[in-house]
Amino acid sequence: MTRIPPAELTGPYGALVKRMARKLTGEVPDAIGVAWHHRKVLNFAFGLGRKSRKWNACDDSLKAFAHMAVASHIGCAFCLDLGYYTAHHEGVDLTKAREVPRWRSSDVFSPLERDVLTYAEAMTATPPTVTDELSARLLSALGAPGLVELTAWIALANFYSRNNVALGVESAGLAASCSLPPLAVASAR
Repeated sequence: MTRIPPAELTGPYGALVKRMARKLTGEVPDAIGVAWHHRKVLNFAFGLGRKSRKWNACDDSLKAFAHMAVASHIGCAFCLDLGYYTAHHEGVDLTKAREVPRWRSSDVFSPLERDVLTYAEAMTATPPTVTDELSARLLSALGAPGLVELTAWIALANFYSRNNVALGVESAGLAASCSLPPLAVASAR
């Protein structure tokens, strides 16, 4: 159960949001109903999502793995579920996506992917534990625009994941709806 009951999406804008959500995920997740209580916050989050999806200086798979690493580290079951669902529909390597929550013990990730996952966790730690050496390796591999984009993407993943966990938003069963049960789940923190 969410800590704030999801609101009914009403009016023309509510109908539009329902249509968009159903088009993207097949349903209207509770996270949207919870955010509906404060439409300016909801619009802000939607706007960030729309604008950040246009970024293209960093590989989409690396960003997907980073977002899932943040979700796993924080314990956001909804974000991890959405990450599996999105990976399935956007051509991200599903074997790797399913391994993100236990990436340290998995042998499916390249050295660059491991650096990205390490960076995501280091940025998510409180206080952040990003090192100069890790940043230098990522700068060399991704270039300045790619590293700036990856950093912003991870910061957004923290925004979404921490909001959902604080509000009690749980998994919506999105991954199961496309026959992609997660191999690993969000870590309990």
